[in-house]
Amino acid sequence: MSENNRHYGADNIEVLEGLAPVRLRPHMYIGSTGTKGLHHLVYEVLDNSIDEVLAGAATEVSVTIHTDGSISVEDDGSGIPVETHKTTGLSTVETVLTILHAGGKFNQGAYKVSGGLHGVGVSVVNALSEWLEVTVSRNNKKYKQRFERGIRATELEEVGKSKKTGTLIRFKPDPEIFKETVEFDYEILFRRFKETAFLTKEVKILLEDERSGKKEVFHYEGGIKSFVEDINKNKDPLHRDVIYIEQDREGHNVQVAIQYTEGYSEQVISFGNNINTIEGGTHVSGFRGALTRTLNDYAREYNMLKEKDDNFLGEDTRLGLTAVISIKLPNPQYEGQTKGKLVNSETRGIVENVVNEFLKEYLVENPKQAKAIVGKVIKSKEEREAIRKLKTAQRKTSMLEKTTLPGKLADCQSDDINLTEIFLVEGDSAGGSAKMGRDNSHQAILPLKGKIMNVEKANLIRVLEYEEILSMISAFGTGIGDDFDISKLRYGKIIIMTDADVDGAHIMTLLLTFFYRYMPELIEKGHIYVAKPPLYGLVRGSKVIRYCYDESELEQVSKELDMKNIKISRYKGLGEMNAEQLWETTMNPDNRILNRVVIDEDDEVAIDETFTMLMGDKVEPRREFIEENARYVQNLDA
Repeated sequence: MSENNRHYGADNIEVLEGLAPVRLRPHMYIGSTGTKGLHHLVYEVLDNSIDEVLAGAATEVSVTIHTDGSISVEDDGSGIPVETHKTTGLSTVETVLTILHAGGKFNQGAYKVSGGLHGVGVSVVNALSEWLEVTVSRNNKKYKQRFERGIRATELEEVGKSKKTGTLIRFKPDPEIFKETVEFDYEILFRRFKETAFLTKEVKILLEDERSGKKEVFHYEGGIKSFVEDINKNKDPLHRDVIYIEQDREGHNVQVAIQYTEGYSEQVISFGNNINTIEGGTHVSGFRGALTRTLNDYAREYNMLKEKDDNFLGEDTRLGLTAVISIKLPNPQYEGQTKGKLVNSETRGIVENVVNEFLKEYLVENPKQAKAIVGKVIKSKEEREAIRKLKTAQRKTSMLEKTTLPGKLADCQSDDINLTEIFLVEGDSAGGSAKMGRDNSHQAILPLKGKIMNVEKANLIRVLEYEEILSMISAFGTGIGDDFDISKLRYGKIIIMTDADVDGAHIMTLLLTFFYRYMPELIEKGHIYVAKPPLYGLVRGSKVIRYCYDESELEQVSKELDMKNIKISRYKGLGEMNAEQLWETTMNPDNRILNRVVIDEDDEVAIDETFTMLMGDKVEPRREFIEENARYVQNLDA
């Protein structure tokens, strides 16, 4: 035992009372103290109001972002009880706001089902706020109380009469905790509230931003059926009507909405008690099992699958599928702190039976839709089998073998994935400069000829016939599709390096579409980056004395320097820089700017929608997007 440990005793044990542990380690309760954690405070308060809606006590929630940096959430529910709590001796209002794990959702008699990401609720919001005020309308009276950094500032007092019931919570995040920002983002709240309203069709959510004057009302009587319609609004549905299933069984409320599209991507989004189960779970397994079994049975019964034909695989039945699964149950069990996976064992069988029974009947009663869906699945099966044959043929010619690297790849010496990086470079000219300027001990260069194909409009067969994509697959070493294995990745960083113009932006978007649709794990694991080359060089004589990466930096530097005898050089392409300049500005780890590409799990629907809109067949949504966002674009040549 060390000298220090010999003196370890009872006096070393510190007991943190009340909400002190939350302020000491906020990450344990809200995940982070960045933008995500800041907005999570709003979700915790909103979830309490939604629980009131699910209990049948409320129908409307109003959220207002105020000009003083605070935000308020008001519902027309029953209102937090104001009576003295038998255990704490405090009012129930103060108990709920100052004691962890105190709330109605822990009592089965209060809420039949409830959400709440961590089950710690408004007490954590109170702890992490500079101040919080609660107003309760109940018993024909109005009550109010104020807290500062989680500590009571005033007693709960009656402040007037009220004919309505409900709870209003207004709080201002504490800048001592949220040092990155305390400013609420309207768009982040917009997306979350829209999703919540889809999942809870009984509620109307009103969002108002006093800073900008923006207002929005979210109310969808179609529930998750409307959710699927919204997801597919820029896609081409295979059948017009969304298939909607809802049934109460064994304490579970099962809701499933399904629509196939002409596309090739699968999007199955699942929820347990309104919590986005991003890793799926037993409800998703039950749905997938039922879908595969039912479609196989129907195809066999109606001779669409012959006796000699193999059954559909699960992947065949989900190509082009958009589905939302929402389960509400009294005792949800999740895996992990963030509740990303539902693990209730009984849920799989319940969902599987409900979906199987409904879908079997639906296909029989709707032969036109059944023919379209099963036809799509048969085509998917045929394509899967064709892809397998194509991969076999390509392996025989070494096109997909990681032992045979593409000829134009300038590989690096190291095989340590913690050090290696590959630059995907636009064109041979820039590729030549990059090859000469790189550190070949750990930096590889793969020049790409022109623009790669738009995979948003292509199946995997066409993708695997495209030479530039095959070169990338071969260089990365991971394989693709069923063969994808991230453990075989040869480079820790895959860096997209394109010109800072419209064509460069297009090539970058095409590459990101490919990674998102066919190698999403590379993004999820943090391997995809975008290089940011400078736009301007300030030249005195024959020497570049300063690089600027955007217009604002150029403007600032121009004010700082004596610009006499200085020429401003605009780099229209990477090829305009020599090898030394490209290394110094864009490739040298000590100087360069790299942006890592991330997928925010909370924005899964928005990300898919953006790729569909930018790269899909429908022109009008893309035109509208460009017109709305053109004012944000700088430094791109027309």
